[in-house]
Amino acid sequence: MEKKIVTTAAFLGFTGIILGAFGAHGLKKIVEPESVLVFETGVRYQIYHALFLLFIGTTALLTEKTKKHIFTLVIIGTLFFSGSIYLLAVNTLLPFDFAKFGWITPIGGLLLILAWGLLFLNIIKRK
Repeated sequence: MEKKIVTTAAFLGFTGIILGAFGAHGLKKIVEPESVLVFETGVRYQIYHALFLLFIGTTALLTEKTKKHIFTLVIIGTLFFSGSIYLLAVNTLLPFDFAKFGWITPIGGLLLILAWGLLFLNIIKRK
């Protein structure tokens, strides 16, 4: 499980850097400045959670079961949160109005909060 988590962390970090560079250099030429800021928020949270997964994958403080639950929450949460933010930021470039699916963003945020909460609870109940 650790290898899967760390590999996923590396992938999220790798793609986060690429998306950040795209947002900083390419996106600002084709969307409004506010949309670039929105996009950067998605990148920031993706990078934060890549680092979070890196910690989860390498720590001995959690059981395999807890690591698996946190991993699942972070993957789905990042996909929903950052993924939807990316799509909302480039909404004017899309052939459909993704804003109708903007409700996905807070669900992703909630899943990320739950992942951190699960870490917190498992650390404080540890003997």
